[in-house]
Amino acid sequence: MTNKDTSLHRNQLISVVINTFNEEKNIERAIKSVVFADEIIVCDMYSTDDTVSIAEKLGARVLYHKYTRYVEPARNYAISKSKNGWILVLDADEVIPATLAKSLMEMVEKEVASAFIEIPRKNIIFGKWMRASGWWPDYHIRFFKLGSIEWQDEIHSKPKTNGLGLRLPEDEGFAIVHNHYSSVFQYIERMNRYSSIQAEELYKNKTVFHWEDLFKKPLGEFLSRYFASDGYKDGLHGLTLSLLQAFSFLVVYIKLWEMRNFAEQSITFEDLKLLCQESGTEIKYWLNLKTLPSNSIKRILQKLKNR
Repeated sequence: MTNKDTSLHRNQLISVVINTFNEEKNIERAIKSVVFADEIIVCDMYSTDDTVSIAEKLGARVLYHKYTRYVEPARNYAISKSKNGWILVLDADEVIPATLAKSLMEMVEKEVASAFIEIPRKNIIFGKWMRASGWWPDYHIRFFKLGSIEWQDEIHSKPKTNGLGLRLPEDEGFAIVHNHYSSVFQYIERMNRYSSIQAEELYKNKTVFHWEDLFKKPLGEFLSRYFASDGYKDGLHGLTLSLLQAFSFLVVYIKLWEMRNFAEQSITFEDLKLLCQESGTEIKYWLNLKTLPSNSIKRILQKLKNR
């Protein structure tokens, strides 16, 4: 951490917040990327590995929060314990490159008027930077003035904002490097955990399960990732991840069905045939769309976004 003049007003200082649970493989890399900060807080959910000892050795201030299966409930707590006026939220598997660090420090020094900053993320999945498939630019609010942001308790929820924001350029030099899924095992492991949480939220919100969801939800996700978000441009990685994301949706809705006690529903062959035909029509639509001139595609996609 930097040794800045202690007379500086707290609004000119930066606190980094990193929430952790069993992140011994990642935490050192994350902390070393934010040594420019005036305070580094590691909020740990009682890790059973060496996460805490590594963080303490590197000079981080360690706090504890009960285990909650996902990070959002613990973020507000960690932020509330920070000492400075600017907060940088970082996941343990993320890194702040030098170019981004310089940009953030300049904003603080110049007293930028924006209350929060949206930062792109460079997602590295299975060893490759995913430039399409909905993984780039993957903007997140991660740098903000204390009091301008509050996270909700729902998994992967967007935070509530107070004030005007600024979005950094869609450029690699301004992006957080996210060392995301490194193996299929890791993807499946997280998917199993997150899908249970998402199914519980659907159940809590009284979402009605219908057997057609097992087709429509995964297909919708695949089409969104692979075609609408140009996942095919990411090659085999794009196809694989689009299918895995679709499978994740399938698992969520099967788990929702499980919460409904595996209640039987009537399915006729004609119903299934019609659904397959509709699905085939959707796939053909996207295949044909992607063979149109680029200007035509852009116009159609813009119309879909504006609906």
